[in-house]
Amino acid sequence: MLDCRIGFLMTENRITGAQKPKVSRVEVYWHTVTYRTVVLYVLLVVVIVLALSYLVMPERSINLVRRFTQALENSTAPPVTPSARQARFVNLDGKVQVKKVNSVQWANADYQLTLDKGDLIQTGSEGVARVSFADGTTYTVKPDTLVTVEENLVAEDQATRVGVHITSGAVDLATGSWPVAGSKAEVSFENAVASMRANSRAAVRSDPSTKENEITVASGGADLQRGGEHLQVGQWEKAQFTTGAGAITKTQVLAPPHLVEPVNLQPIIVVDPKHTKITFRWEGVETAKNYILRVSPTAVFTQVVMERRTTGTSAEVTGLDAGEYFWSVRAINAQNATSEASDPFKFTLVAQDKAQEMKLEVDATEIHGTVVEIIGHTEPGAALIINGQQVADMAPDGRFRYFTQPMSSGSQIIVITGQNRRGGTAIKRVAVVVP
Repeated sequence: MLDCRIGFLMTENRITGAQKPKVSRVEVYWHTVTYRTVVLYVLLVVVIVLALSYLVMPERSINLVRRFTQALENSTAPPVTPSARQARFVNLDGKVQVKKVNSVQWANADYQLTLDKGDLIQTGSEGVARVSFADGTTYTVKPDTLVTVEENLVAEDQATRVGVHITSGAVDLATGSWPVAGSKAEVSFENAVASMRANSRAAVRSDPSTKENEITVASGGADLQRGGEHLQVGQWEKAQFTTGAGAITKTQVLAPPHLVEPVNLQPIIVVDPKHTKITFRWEGVETAKNYILRVSPTAVFTQVVMERRTTGTSAEVTGLDAGEYFWSVRAINAQNATSEASDPFKFTLVAQDKAQEMKLEVDATEIHGTVVEIIGHTEPGAALIINGQQVADMAPDGRFRYFTQPMSSGSQIIVITGQNRRGGTAIKRVAVVVP
């Protein structure tokens, strides 16, 4: 209750010579008002003021309401954590070690580790690591490679700059769409720096023993700078130079074939996998004379279970056990020049009497620039493929986290394919909107 004094009455007694002074008497009157009544009166006044403001200045009133609403939305939005802007591993295979910039010891890489400027990454003879930056750029560090994180400048609503330096070995990289103009993704090797354009893919190699260095662009383009030399490298062009001598030379390279079947993420259910013929088909390359088909249980082809050379654009293969496989094809021309391997497709070979449903749930999706993080759970020991890439970060209880390759802006469908130890399969399709 709220007490409000609304009036008072004072009376005085006059003092005569013999009389003693008397204290004045004060009478106070009050009226009790509830908080609810006060609030109602205040709201009524606010409504009247807003109505009059809208009648006099309608546009300005609408703008004020819009700003107030946006301020409320911003105050409730979760803050961007610093770790969301750091580079991290999204795929690890084989031996991969990291030496932090403030450390003198090498440690095994893991998915919880964030990467900073100056950190070193080293892969073994069968080790492969894929590093994702917050701007959507990914660097795939191939076997026997040593690289340094050179730049990781990713700030909200500002031009970004990321990059790595190759001391020795090979790195494949892919860039996404950058919302802020002036953003850069770089890779340096020897005394050269290649600045990639948005939505580009390239393979870079540096061999100190032979002093040979090269960059091959598969899509998009790159701006190559070496001393006073400056060169634009376009799709299916290769720029190469020798350390310490000679100018940069640029040549056209043979494009890899486009794969047709088995289509990516296709489950193939048969009665007897070991003796069933699996047909592989791809589109021909105009100048190619031969093709090399390879099948592997890993996305980076560190193990090859089948390799076949053929003059046609198809091949039939038998002898594969039930399981999950990746396949790719290289083209060879009359001069024996070999193309890069095509982007691998994934298929699952399942015995028909074992085919059954498996548990596979997607708990959440989070968007980091053009990269989508998938969080979910499945059966312990199950294998998962997301958009053609194997999920390596699997917990013993079946929980998983996965960061996709950079994706184009707009509505996208992410396909998740799983297989459990019993041979059961499951497919989930998740719709996302990439900003």
